[in-house]
Parts: sequence; structure tokens; C-alpha cells
Amino acid sequence: MAGMREKRDMSAFAAESIAEIRAKVGGKKVLCALSGGVDSSVCALLVHKAVGQQLTSIFVDTGLMRKGEGDEVERVFKEQYGMNFIRVNAEERFLGKLAGVTDPEQKRKIIGEEFIRVFEEEAKKIGAVDFLVQGTIYPDIIESGTDKNKLIKSHHNVGGLPDVIEFEEILEPVRLLYKDEVREVGRSMGMPGFLVDRQPFPGPGLAVRVIGEITKGKLDILRETDYIFRDEVAKAGLAGEIWQYFTVLTGLRSVGVKNGARAYGYVIALRAVTSEDAMTADWFEIPYPVLRGISERISGEVAEVTRVVYDVSGKPPSTIEWE
Repeated sequence: MAGMREKRDMSAFAAESIAEIRAKVGGKKVLCALSGGVDSSVCALLVHKAVGQQLTSIFVDTGLMRKGEGDEVERVFKEQYGMNFIRVNAEERFLGKLAGVTDPEQKRKIIGEEFIRVFEEEAKKIGAVDFLVQGTIYPDIIESGTDKNKLIKSHHNVGGLPDVIEFEEILEPVRLLYKDEVREVGRSMGMPGFLVDRQPFPGPGLAVRVIGEITKGKLDILRETDYIFRDEVAKAGLAGEIWQYFTVLTGLRSVGVKNGARAYGYVIALRAVTSEDAMTADWFEIPYPVLRGISERISGEVAEVTRVVYDVSGKPPSTIEWE
């Protein structure tokens, strides 16, 4: 638990990391695998402060992001921070590789492989690149399995890496930190609150929130339900109280009534948890009136959904994500 860990000075950690990165990289070029989440964003800023324009941050738009997220990521890092920023539109490529795949581990492996291949291709376009930066954090390492830990799930930036990658070295500046510590590092560098306080988002994106086979149609349904959920949580003033909250497109279909006629639509699950370090979590007790509003909006505004359920499972025994 976070409360049992010795509290570290994250401002000092940031300064030390910047110095170490600068010394290690020297005059070489660096690519950053930038997802726009807290972990990769903090890593990108650390490396940017260390080596400036030697860093090129690449955002791979996999088609597995939340509604409007790709545009937001580009705006923040390209315009606000002035980084070398490349956006790769790879939705068709990823969905093609994931077609027909239902196993969660296979999804993660495929996404990890494609991420690295995209970076290798982009590296060739911009010339020799020696280092790849990733936002791996300590819980990722634990859940992906160590000598003392059995595999819970492989993360695309840990256990999901292919065996051969065309970089001299992978830099993981926050690999020994927990999520709350990564946020503190971001704050110590002046990263704006709307970015550093963003809720966690899995590396494989919405691929692990669509149970079973992934299609663009399913992803679009999930994006709409997720947007409604986040919008209602924000309106209720609960965003700051919940560690992570999202919708899941389950593998279930359920009979319902739409526009006075019998319908057979998807079951959407709501997930909202509290946590300090992602190692353990408890489900958040959303007030019933808020839950009612969320359910009514989702079932009323998203034609393909006929039922909404609320996940009341803690971690353990469940993981935060469904896959």
C-alpha cells in the first residue's frame, strides 16, 4: 500500500532523472512513445527537459483512444510544450491486426508488437534514433510478472514487447515509481493539473474495454458511453474523488425496448474505483441519483445499448480493467 511506502522527494527525483538522462543520451536522438496518459506524458517532459529538441515524441493514434483524445494530445504537446511531435494515424493498421482476436493476452501482445513496429518505421524516416522512451511504472512490472510474481497481465510496454527492437536502449524513467509518485513528479515540473491528474488509461487503450472481438463499430459505441459517463461524473463534481472510471462493452447482448419495439442490444458495464497506487482498489459508491442519470443517458442516447450495470468488485480479486 502507498501509505506503507517511504515518502520520496519527487522534486529531487525529477532533477536527478533529468541529469541522468542528459548524461546517458549525450548528443544522440530519442523517440518517446507518447500516449497522452500521465505516465508517458511525465516521461516525455522529463526527457524534453533533459535533451530538448533531440527528443521526438510520437503519438500513435491507434483508433483505440477515447472520444476526442487524439486531438487533445496533439494540442497539448505540440502547441503548449513546443516538442517535436509526430502523430501517426494507424487506426486501420491496428484494427486489421486485431480482427477476429478475442483473447486479452493476445490483444496486448499484438498491440505491443505494432507499437514497436510503428516506432521503428518512424525512426527510419527521421534518421538514426538510439533511444526509445516508455512510460512503464512499477505496478506494470509487477503485473507483467517478475521472479517473485506470477503473471497477472502483460503490459504492452513490458511483457508485450517483441524480442527484437531496432533501438540501442529503452529508457523508462519512472519504472520504479507508483502512479501517485509519477503524478508528483509531474507537478514538481509544473505540468498543468488537467494533464497530471488525468485518470489512468491502459496502454492497449479501449482494446481491453471491448470484451471479445474488436470492431470500429463497437469502439464507437464504447467511446460514446464512456464520454457520457465522464461527463456525468464531472457534472456531479465527483471527478476528483474517483481514481479511475470508465465503461466496458461487455460480450453480452440483452433484450430491451427501444422506441416502443423489442430490441437486442449491448450490455454496458460502469467501472469506478478508488486507489492510491493501482496495486489495490475498491469500487466507488456513486450516489444513486447520479447512477440513474448515467444509465438513462447511455440507454437513451446510444441506440445500440439496452442495459447498463455497475461493477462492484474490488482489487483483489478483480483487476481494475476487465481484460
